[in-house]
This record gives sequence, structure tokens and C-alpha cells, in this order.
Amino acid sequence: MSSIRLNLLKWLIAPLLIINLIGAGLVYWLAWIPAQSAFDQSLADAAWALIPRLQRVREDLRLDLPQQAEQVLRVDHFDAIYFIVRNAAGKIIAGDKDFPLLRSPEKLNDPIPHDGTMRGESVRIIALATQIGTESVTIGVAETLRKRAQLRLKIFAALLVIEGMLTLISIAIVWFAVTKGLTPLKKMQRDLNARSRDDLSPIKVDNLVAELQPVVGALNGLLNKVQIDASARREFLANVAHQLRTPLAGIKMQLEWLQQQHAADQETAHSTRLMMSSTQRMIRQTNQLLSLARAEPDQFEKARLETVDLDKLVEESIQHFVEEADKKHIDLGFELQPTKVMGDRFLLRDMIDNLIDNAIRYSPQHGIVTVRCHQEAGNGIFSVEDSGPGIAVSERELIFNRFYRLNDNVAGSGLGLAIVRDIAQDHGAEIILTSGTGGQGTMFLFEFPNLALR
Repeated sequence: MSSIRLNLLKWLIAPLLIINLIGAGLVYWLAWIPAQSAFDQSLADAAWALIPRLQRVREDLRLDLPQQAEQVLRVDHFDAIYFIVRNAAGKIIAGDKDFPLLRSPEKLNDPIPHDGTMRGESVRIIALATQIGTESVTIGVAETLRKRAQLRLKIFAALLVIEGMLTLISIAIVWFAVTKGLTPLKKMQRDLNARSRDDLSPIKVDNLVAELQPVVGALNGLLNKVQIDASARREFLANVAHQLRTPLAGIKMQLEWLQQQHAADQETAHSTRLMMSSTQRMIRQTNQLLSLARAEPDQFEKARLETVDLDKLVEESIQHFVEEADKKHIDLGFELQPTKVMGDRFLLRDMIDNLIDNAIRYSPQHGIVTVRCHQEAGNGIFSVEDSGPGIAVSERELIFNRFYRLNDNVAGSGLGLAIVRDIAQDHGAEIILTSGTGGQGTMFLFEFPNLALR
């Protein structure tokens, strides 16, 4: 996957590493060249020191170099020192006879350094041409490269440490700068992730960096289109549901009349029962669609909130659910204490109906469903507990999605818990979903905010 962070790090760190390598090479040569020149100058000084020792004796040139002086010339704790003195004809006047050939200096008294090999070891040679009287003399001084190699290694090691530290510091600075530079993007990501799925309000552009403003502008344009589309969908849903309620109520009344008129005819009675069952399912689904449209969080108006006796609201639905529970021989119990919450009466009734209806639907024959409400530390507590099959932990978030169903064999539209979640969100209530008593079944618990704090 492409990453802005990785691309930035790649395009910043790679050039820095190349520049560091180039800089390290330049620094190395800037440190080594003066050192090499100093070593060469030392050899040149040794060659210059031999010139005053050259004397003409009769017809020949001689090097007047006492043994002690020669020892001083050759003494070195690390390297071996060699020298040679030749006349213009190439005859050796003094020095080491196996000394390698010298380069011919173009100018007199101008030392020429070059590399060579002597006795199987690399050496650095200084060649110096001078004039003794009327005769030309070439002097060569050579030194093995042990000190130079050791110094070069020290320079390289020191440079490696320094460049390593500089590289690490550069990478750390680049990493920090890139991380800091991407902070506004991370913040916008966190803000978007923190939004609820129904929050289609525009993203605030205040204090945004210039580079993110076009992106946010495009996102806001998209959110506006989605909001318009969602609003049109909700209005269509609410209108359709509302328009269906009247004809469905009429069909139900006609079916009830037919059931009364043809109760003695078994075939007609059976047919009307089937039609009544289908009509009731359609009425329920239509009511759920209408509830879903009303409970949309962005459609909810806080002005509709009022003080509601939650226990009284539950009592109004008891008779209907007792009849439904009796069909499956379910023990439906109510433990209701005075409970006041700030809420919308119609939406809360929808929430209660959906929760109890679900509990009865998913509980087995001869099961137990318990509805409770009470006041705790000022908060309104409402719960519905059943003895059904329970809900796996992995599915406890999914069940609040629209049209998600745990069991296709149980009749329903998959909208009930989505409506419940929206209503809870409208009222600022927290939903706590746990297993029932003894780890069996399911308990939905809703904690409404303290009435005194609203």
C-alpha cells in the first residue's frame, strides 16, 4: 500500500544518505591529502639533508655520511627507510643497491613523490635531482607505508563514527519533521473516526493547514451530497410508511369482519387467519419503517424532550405483550419502580416495544422474559432480560446494524435493534449488552442521563 509517510522518508532520507556519503568521501580526502603531504615533506627533508653530505674527492663524488648519521636517517619505530644516490650515468654513489628505479625529475631541486615496491613491500618514494658542481645527481628516499596505513585507518574509523552519528541524527530529524508535518492529517483522521455513522455535518476548516483545505472542501461537498440523498431517502421512507398505515388498517378491519362473519366455515376462517397474520406483519414492518425515519439522530429535535415516567410508559404496553407471551407460554415479568427520564414519549414507546418484542421472539417455549426499570444515582435504568440462546460476543456490535438478523427462522425485518440504537443515541443513553442471569440468554440495559443534569 502506498504511504505518504514512506514516500516522504524515502525521498528525504535517501538523498541525505547520498550527500553524507559524498561529504564523507570529501572529508576523508581533505584529511588524508595534508597528512600524505606531511609524510612526503618528511621524506623530502631527508633527501635535502643528504645534499650537503655529497663531496667531490678527486674525480669522484662521495657521500660523507658517518654510520651514526646513517642510523639516525634510517631509524623509525614503524617504517623501514631506504635511500639511494646516483650520478647522471646511473652509477650508485651510496645507499641501497636494490633501490627501485626513480622517476626523472623535470626540474632541479624539485622533489617528486611516487609509489613503488621494495623488497616485496609497498613504499613511498621521493626523487630529487640536484647539481653538485657541474655534475647532476639523483637522490631517492623511500619509506614503507605502515604509518600511513595506520593513520589512514584512524581517519577512516573516526570519520565512520562521525558520519554514522550524523546519519542517525539526520534520520531522526527527518522522521520527526515528517511525523510533525503529518500531524494535521492524523488529527483529521482521528476526528473523522470519532464521528458517528450518522454525522454528516461539514468538517470544520478552521485552523486547517493550506494543503488540507482542498481535501476538506471536497469531503464537505461529498458529505453535503450524501446528506441531501439521506434526507430525501428518509422523507420517502416516512411518506411511504405513513401512506401505507391507513390502507393496512382498513384491510385489518375488513379481515376482522370476515373472521366474525365466516367463523363457522373452517376453510374461510383458516384463509382469513393467514391473511390477518400477513397483514399484521406488514403493519409492524410499516410501523418500524416509520419509527426508523423518526429516530434518525440528525432528524431528532432536542426540543421534543420532556419529563417522562418510564414505568408508566411500560405499563401501557403490558397487556399487548402478555397476550403475545401467552402464545409461547413465556413467563413475562415486570419489575417496575418509579423512573423519570428526559425523553420523547413516542420514541421511547418504540424502543420499549422493539426490545420486549425481540425478547419474546427469541425466547424458547416456556422461556422467561423480565422487564425492569428503576432510578439509580439519578440515572434512569431500563433493562429487558430473556432466556433465549444469547448473543455471541463477536455479534454484539453487528446486531445494531440495519437488516442484520441472528436467526432467519425467527420472523422479523432486522430493523428493531437499529431503531433502538438510534433512539438511545437521541436520548444520550448508554447501551450495555451482557448475558442474562447465570450466563444464559441476553440482557439489554439502558442507562439514561441524570434528570437533574439535563
